[in-house]
Amino acid sequence: MDIVLLLARLLLAIVFIVSGLAKLVDRAGSRQAMIDFGVPAQLATPFGILLPLAELALVVALIPRASAWWGALGALALLLLFIAGISYNLARGRTPDCHCFGQLHSAPIGWSTLVRNVILLAIAGYIVWFGRINAGLSAIGWLGALTVAQRVEVGAGTLMLVLLVAETWIVVRVLQQHGEMLLRLNELEVRFAESGMGEAATAAAHPTDNGLPVGIVAPTFSLPGLYGETITLDFLRASGKPVLLIFSDPGCGPCNALLPEIGRWQRNYTGKLVFALISRGTAEANRAKVSEYEITQVLLQRDREVAEQYQAHGTPCAVLIHPDGEIASPLACGSEQIQALVAQAVGLPVLKSLPRIATNESNHMLPMAAVPAHRNGAAAVPVQTATVQIGELAPDFTLPDLNGETVSLADFRGQRTLVLFWNPDCGFCEQMLADLKAWEAEPPQGAPQLLLVSTDDVEVNRALGLQAQVLLDGGFTVGPSFGIHGTPMAVLVDAEGKIASEVAAGASNVLALASSTES
Repeated sequence: MDIVLLLARLLLAIVFIVSGLAKLVDRAGSRQAMIDFGVPAQLATPFGILLPLAELALVVALIPRASAWWGALGALALLLLFIAGISYNLARGRTPDCHCFGQLHSAPIGWSTLVRNVILLAIAGYIVWFGRINAGLSAIGWLGALTVAQRVEVGAGTLMLVLLVAETWIVVRVLQQHGEMLLRLNELEVRFAESGMGEAATAAAHPTDNGLPVGIVAPTFSLPGLYGETITLDFLRASGKPVLLIFSDPGCGPCNALLPEIGRWQRNYTGKLVFALISRGTAEANRAKVSEYEITQVLLQRDREVAEQYQAHGTPCAVLIHPDGEIASPLACGSEQIQALVAQAVGLPVLKSLPRIATNESNHMLPMAAVPAHRNGAAAVPVQTATVQIGELAPDFTLPDLNGETVSLADFRGQRTLVLFWNPDCGFCEQMLADLKAWEAEPPQGAPQLLLVSTDDVEVNRALGLQAQVLLDGGFTVGPSFGIHGTPMAVLVDAEGKIASEVAAGASNVLALASSTES
């Protein structure tokens, strides 16, 4: 039993040291995981640091025989807390990313996550039950009984294990960065094109970044759906409408932020376009992601075989298939380009809300991507927005509030006002909501009053639980007059009704503007 107790302690120590160090390396991810599990935003940062430190403290306690029982008792309590949090979220139908091992492994929670923690709980319970008097062999004392050759073998094996873990982590990071690099290169191409450098140079530098050539026959495929059904490209084309293939991944942050929009597109544009989400991973993981947004026709690759056929080397990416089965558009990668591609396909110059791709560290928005060319080669209609300058009188508008009363911007004269443009279906607005509520609870002294101009209906906006006055602009008609073309975006209006700031785009910039004080 002594050797079993030692092995149990070492197993728990390995799990907690990998988990603790990985969380410390990715503190931003740990904070977001805390928020996703229901921890208030103001507590997420300290808890995101305290949790990995507690895990490392347990490692220190589990190794020495004298403190091993107390370390196992602490592990038991921490695992019970994990199990309670996982069970609570699963019971409510929520499946946030566990972020259990930082960037080494992060996936939506499920029954497998619960089972894994129950197994670790049983191991900790075994040590607590049988190790009160004697917690087993010393973690290093048993080395004294080994010969020199055996010690060398143990040292070499340990070194190989450490190198294997390090190599695995490096490979994972390289693959992640490769995907991010492809998206950023694509954005750079757009900037070059917009600056007049032309398409020829960028095409020569990256000949496959735009996917398959427009006009060739689209590769066929046959993939299982979420419920075991088989879906083919011919089946998707059977309605005679264009087909939009969206390549996604349940572990991709920008993909998850785009899901609310995909669900809305399927509901609003089903008469004009067929949407198919081509993902990877298990059916359970994907169902947990898409069910909330009522997304249908989700197809599962074994790995990335169909994405590679279409030269979609990153996610999210999308391509339009003509009803006759030909490629109808260049590959659109990133939320901006997919948004523009859908707008073009359904015959609109711009859709009502534009989710943005965030960086790893913040929600800064990237520039608007160029709209892909039409099938006949003509460019799509560009987005037209006004340009307002600091010091100019802010465009006045009149909209109904949640009580049906008519309110205008002029009613807010006499105090600085932050006009925040919002869409409840926008993934980045959802991510920002907890921080916005925290700001409302304790606004800095001298901070501006908040006015929300939102899309959607009364009940959806009332459910946000914000204290600020909310005005409803279902057609997103006011934003363009301020030079605003997406959400979340905001502008500051001074007490005299004049523009007092540049447009702030993305959660971090909006919150910074909200916390500004009068000079």
